[in-house]
Amino acid sequence: MQKNMSVILVTGANGQLGRELKRLSGNFPGYRFILTDYPELDITRPESIRKHLDLYRPGWIINCAAYNFVDRAESEAEKAFNVNSLGVRNITEAMGDSLCRLIHFSTDYVFDGKKSAPYTESDKPAPLSRYGESKLEGEKYAMKHPWSMVIRTSWLYSDTGSNFVKTIIRKAKEEGSLKVVTDQIGSPTWAADLASALMTIISSVDRQDKAFNGGIYHYSNKGSCSWFEFAGSIVRLAGIECSIAPVESTLYPSAAVRPSFSVLDTKKITDNYGIIMPSWEESLAKCIRLMKRNKLI
Repeated sequence: MQKNMSVILVTGANGQLGRELKRLSGNFPGYRFILTDYPELDITRPESIRKHLDLYRPGWIINCAAYNFVDRAESEAEKAFNVNSLGVRNITEAMGDSLCRLIHFSTDYVFDGKKSAPYTESDKPAPLSRYGESKLEGEKYAMKHPWSMVIRTSWLYSDTGSNFVKTIIRKAKEEGSLKVVTDQIGSPTWAADLASALMTIISSVDRQDKAFNGGIYHYSNKGSCSWFEFAGSIVRLAGIECSIAPVESTLYPSAAVRPSFSVLDTKKITDNYGIIMPSWEESLAKCIRLMKRNKLI
């Protein structure tokens, strides 16, 4: 390993965000990306983390590993907490007093949705689900380390993996008509935009253009919509003939309760790191164009 090469260790690299970081890695030749996923690196096993930190001595850890099955977490709470909470504790304990920096991800689901204005980082969390509780506890473990940053994001999607955009496209093709809830409001986030923001933060800190200010931050694309409005835009941009009807979430009860309003205020990350977010409509259009180009639609 070259001594002047900064090492970025990515956990959960086969997920949506991890794959976007892999795509971006070629644009940052000054960094060595160590892209890992379970079972190669299992964050629930402290010895697995220590082994990788001793081997690669990263300057940055981007923790994309997560248990994201929101409804299943109600009956699999132990699994959710093992990954989303104790896994984070294992990482920060393995970091010890090193100068390695951690970027960890949390969710808009740490809020109860009772607010009518975008949630700021100083708003008090009140999760409605076991998934939200596990993510909130993970935030607390991350914040015990002085070199940690937690980024809460919302409604993440990409052209890979399992997400709302791909599900709507598949169901619209198969069924020709859909019913989508209209009483849950949030901000869609393209994983490619979030990955780009991460590398802006990392490179600006390493160039000493910006100071590393740890703590909790919010990142999502600009603007907000309901799942119904999001689905309508997906179908329209994809060019699929499909009728979509708005329905109340009470008609589709789920194991986990979702916040009815979870829009995130992103001013802090813009003020600290100069991150500019595209609108959710603009980014969705880019993602759909990419999917068409790659014949995924």
